[in-house]
Amino acid sequence: MADNSKKHPYSKLFEKDGIVYVSGTASMDYSTFTPVKGRMEACERALDEVNKRLGTVGLNLSHVVKMIYFVTDITLRDEANIQFEKHFKEPRPARTVIGVSQLPFGCTVAIDAIAHR
Repeated sequence: MADNSKKHPYSKLFEKDGIVYVSGTASMDYSTFTPVKGRMEACERALDEVNKRLGTVGLNLSHVVKMIYFVTDITLRDEANIQFEKHFKEPRPARTVIGVSQLPFGCTVAIDAIAHR
């Protein structure tokens, strides 16, 4: 098990010239570092964390222009599609879904995002 008390050597969110980069948000309960159960629940938890981080600089999901999903099961792309239709209006942000063998803390979904003011 990873030592959760260590500070990560990167920014959870970084802004430069009106572009905001959100580092990977995992499908976990951040207070316990335990993964969220359920496919759609995992996607929603990761997206909720993106929105929370954007909120720290006065932005929200409507400012997102690009998202990258990292999933441990490529069929989670179906849930990502449903999520996009639910949370984003046309034109929706650009998006990539990448299958990976594993994610930290046993999570099934992580999302990187880019937003613009």
